[in-house]
Amino acid sequence: MIRLGVLDFDTSHVVEFTWRLNHVEGTPQEQWVAGARVVIGCPGESRLMPERIPGFTEQMKKFGVKLVDKPEEMIGKVDGMLIESVEGTVHIERARPFLEAGIPCFIDKPFTCSVMDARKIVELSDKRKAPVFSSSSLRYAPEVTNYLQQQNRHGVLAGAVTWGPAAASPHPQRNAGLFHYGIHAVEMLYTLMGTGCQQVVNVYEPAAEVVTGRWKDGRIGTVRGLRKGATPFGFTAFAEKGVSTIAVETRFIYRELLKKVVEFFQTGRSPVAIEETLEIIAFIEAANTSGSHHGQPVQVKV
Repeated sequence: MIRLGVLDFDTSHVVEFTWRLNHVEGTPQEQWVAGARVVIGCPGESRLMPERIPGFTEQMKKFGVKLVDKPEEMIGKVDGMLIESVEGTVHIERARPFLEAGIPCFIDKPFTCSVMDARKIVELSDKRKAPVFSSSSLRYAPEVTNYLQQQNRHGVLAGAVTWGPAAASPHPQRNAGLFHYGIHAVEMLYTLMGTGCQQVVNVYEPAAEVVTGRWKDGRIGTVRGLRKGATPFGFTAFAEKGVSTIAVETRFIYRELLKKVVEFFQTGRSPVAIEETLEIIAFIEAANTSGSHHGQPVQVKV
């Protein structure tokens, strides 16, 4: 059984992941994920949502998870770490002591909020031979994976539009909308389209933002970040043999992500190529620049 530690309790993922992995009493068996267990945690700190920490800390105590005051106290007691801070800008510092100790890390979305920080994490991971994995749970939504599994039926994908919530962060300078929550829709787009985006244009308004990317093979992919009215997840895929518009549900997304997280800790290999993770960060970084410059086209630079 893989022993996992959890750092920073300012996101519901701390509780959602633990009760699925630890098979907490009352958890529906259809949500259980086997192979790893959360054995220790550190409530940590938060600049974005500190008010969440006390409540999630109490829940983790009820789950029987041992708690420590300092992140470093978990080193030597775990086989892997879940870096859970809701603020992507701090992920490099929160993951650093564990990577330096050679401990593999799942770094929750967003991986980072800059290409520079993302590269620093990758360099440290390579240097210490401590693998890293980062992903949105929406990448593994059954509706998305089912579509990809039926690729022969749909034919070659010419382009896609994805959508989902993209609420602005309480501190936009630390975590703009596409990093803060809109990354779910971005990851769905990359799951469908793959890498290769060269340029983006972002039409940004307070109620929504629409980012259109031009891929090097001529395909076009679009993300619509929703901030007003209904804010569901979904996608439209434009394929050789037809156009499909599919609503994406969230009931099983954590279960499906955790299957991949356990696989990562078992094999030491990220299910998502690090090159794709880096490009996702570069895509959002370029989109934010375009949005703040009235839709000016911006190159995606990894």
